[in-house]
Amino acid sequence: MSYSELKRKDVVNICDGRKMGRPIDLILSDAACAQALVVPGRSGGLLGLFRQDREGIVIPWERVRRVGDDVILVEVDAGCDQNQ
Repeated sequence: MSYSELKRKDVVNICDGRKMGRPIDLILSDAACAQALVVPGRSGGLLGLFRQDREGIVIPWERVRRVGDDVILVEVDAGCDQNQ
């Protein structure tokens, strides 16, 4: 999948169903592996699971749960446990 395809998808937090926006950047490692996804905006209450940079909210790639046809599902709340 190319970045141009990825940036057309909405990022949705599976913990609360909130739409976080579309990706504005993708952070890659030196080996060209995805490390984080960056979405726009400011959000409080996400319990420090990811950091906020000037350009947006950085979501570690290990928090990405699924990349679908239209959405990217992420888990960004410490209280969210899918095994319950």
